[in-house]
Formats: sequence, C-alpha cells, structure tokens
Amino acid sequence: MVGEDKAELGGLLEILPPVEFCCIYGSKLHPNNKDETSMTDYIIGVSDPRQWHSENLKLNKDHYASCLIRLGGARMITDIANDIGVGVHFNPFVSCNNKMVKYGVVRMHDLIQDILGWERFYLSGRLQKPVNILMDNLDIKNVNSVNLKAATSAALLLLPSKFTEEDLYAKICSLSYTGDLRMLFAEDKNKVNKIVQGQFHLFEEMYKPFLEEYEAKNLLRFSLAGDKQVNILQDCGLSAASTLVSSLPSSIRSEMAMKLGDKRILDDSGRVRQQVVIGSKEQAAECMKRLVRRKVMFSSTRQAVAGLLTAGAVHGVRYVANKMHKAWKSWV
Repeated sequence: MVGEDKAELGGLLEILPPVEFCCIYGSKLHPNNKDETSMTDYIIGVSDPRQWHSENLKLNKDHYASCLIRLGGARMITDIANDIGVGVHFNPFVSCNNKMVKYGVVRMHDLIQDILGWERFYLSGRLQKPVNILMDNLDIKNVNSVNLKAATSAALLLLPSKFTEEDLYAKICSLSYTGDLRMLFAEDKNKVNKIVQGQFHLFEEMYKPFLEEYEAKNLLRFSLAGDKQVNILQDCGLSAASTLVSSLPSSIRSEMAMKLGDKRILDDSGRVRQQVVIGSKEQAAECMKRLVRRKVMFSSTRQAVAGLLTAGAVHGVRYVANKMHKAWKSWV
C-alpha cells in the first residue's frame, strides 16, 4: 500500500486514545476494490479495554450506540464483549476523513492468546489473511508467524496429495469461515475466491517461509505448470501428517488427543511433549476440521449476538442489510 494511502487510513488513530496495535483487514486491501461505499475494517489492540473505552467515550461519544452510553458506558461495553461476545467490541459506520470505517477493540492479552492458541479462532482467523499493520508496539507481526504456520499445516491436512498454490491459499482462507453462520445467509458465497484472487501476491509473501520450511523437510514438492501456476505435491504418509498435527495450536492438539488418543515423546530439546496418535492423514484432517468448525460456529454466533446488542437498532439493521445485499448479489 502506498505511503499516501497508508497515512490516510491511519487517520483514525489520530482521533482515538493511544493503542498498542492496529491493522486494517478485509475488502479495502483488494487492489481492484473500487467500492467507495464499503467500510474500512480495523482491529485495534489495547492493554485495558474498559479504560480505553472510557477515554474514547469522552473523545468520540458519537462512535457508540446511544443505548450503551445511557445504560452503562464503558463497563457495559466491555461486559457485553467479554461475557456475550468473544472479547471484541465493534463500532461500525464511523465517519473518518469522509470515509466509513468499522473498528473492533480487543484486549492485547486476548488477541495474543487467540493468535497463539486459537482459543476462540476469531481474530486469529482474520490475521491468517493479508492485513495492513499501522501500529505494532508488541511485535504482533512476529507473534502471528505461529498462527500462519498453524494455518498452513491445517490447510495441508485438508488438501489432497496434489493441488495448486491457489488451492492452498483458498483452503487457508476458508478455515475461519467453516461453521460461520453468516456464510449461510449473509455473506458473499464467492468470498473466499475473491479474497485469494484479489490478494494472491500478498498471500504468497505471507506463506512463503512456511512452504519453504516444509519443502526443506521433504513434505512438499513444487513444480511449475504451463500456465505459470505452481503445482504442489505433498507427502500424505503418517509421519508427514503427524508433523503437520504437531504444528497445530495446543488447544486443537489437546482436543484431538482426547478424541484420538496420545502418547508422550521427547522432542529435539529433550522435553517431554504430547503427540496425538493418528491412524491416517484423513482421520486427523476430519477430527481437526470438526473442532475448528465448532470453534468458528460458537465464536461467530456469540459475536453476532454481541454485535446486535452493541451496534444499536439502526446500525444493527443497516449492517445486516448490507451483508444480505452482498450475499444476494453473489447468488443471482
């Protein structure tokens, strides 16, 4: 993204209280996106959400639904986010520099936990796709490499022995939509393909280190097809599948171990660690897929309810209508 655009998109931070992390995600990162009506989506990480919202209410009261301000202010905002949602409060339809934006505020601790462990698999799923980082005081970009490697491993488990590079990125992208209730009626059915095709080179940059690592371990082999498309061959043996499972987040591995069994082994550093016992790559893939789907379904449902409660009646209806319109256009 060119410097001028980045400076313009960073204008939101100039009117908000200080933050630890900020990135832009979603359709605004598509090079060919000319839709001036779509909102720019931000994720904002702060150390103390209640304190931050208290300060932001003084600066930008109009960003919040009036009912929230009347009924409890910062305390209610954070209670709904934590107890009903997945720890994120979104302010949609905020006007900034003559553009509409939506920003979600999350506690930094919760963001890091989700990135490393897929505890809720909500923001971690967004960070598996290209983002534009505007503020990063705690080096989240580096922390997120664990998330990207896990996403690569999960996608490879779900893919056959031969596939294309685009297939891989589409599978990675689809992880966070598997089980998302919005995909049933309020999202563009072509969303995954549009994201991958519109940001293909960004996906390449993000995932190149992990593909090279797995190539060096002889898990993957690459070949160039006649149309310059990269074909990938993967080892589908039991040892290769176990290696992929070992790179999944601990919460997923623990649940897989409960269902499939586990054993204790010594790792390269001499420490004892848990290894999931799998009978085949297909068995591991199916088990993992069910666990991820359940996490996404649970989180997306909770966040949808919290969003309707905190956006206010007008904004809530407007947001759902906008999503439904996009979904309708993709189906006709």
